[in-house]
Amino acid sequence: MRFKRHEDDRGGQFELISMTDIVFLLLIFFMISTTFVDLGSHLDIQLPEASGGETEQTAQSYLIEMGMQNALLLDGTPVQLHEIAEKLAENHTPGRQDSVIIRADKRLPYGEVMAVLGLVRQTQIRDIAVAVR
Repeated sequence: MRFKRHEDDRGGQFELISMTDIVFLLLIFFMISTTFVDLGSHLDIQLPEASGGETEQTAQSYLIEMGMQNALLLDGTPVQLHEIAEKLAENHTPGRQDSVIIRADKRLPYGEVMAVLGLVRQTQIRDIAVAVR
């Protein structure tokens, strides 16, 4: 028995219309899911007042920038290497969750960055980050 072959038999080709639909739906999904940001911080909430409690100390963030030729800045102010620990200790309150971000030039020797990191650790600040691109 001979079967008649149909002209519309595509034999192994992809359906581009359904593939386009899938890509479009994925695009919409990722666009919507990336717009969900922490909405709790955008609400206008008025907290009640309490008496007798301790006020929470706001944490402070410090920025240490290290450039070539021994350029060293603490929050935009030029400092010497030996001054970093005492300047941070002046402003740091024990128990407060302060943080330090170190931005160092990638051409600097590893030892110089580690020396600054060691001085920061002497001040009992534990939240230390090294900025990268």
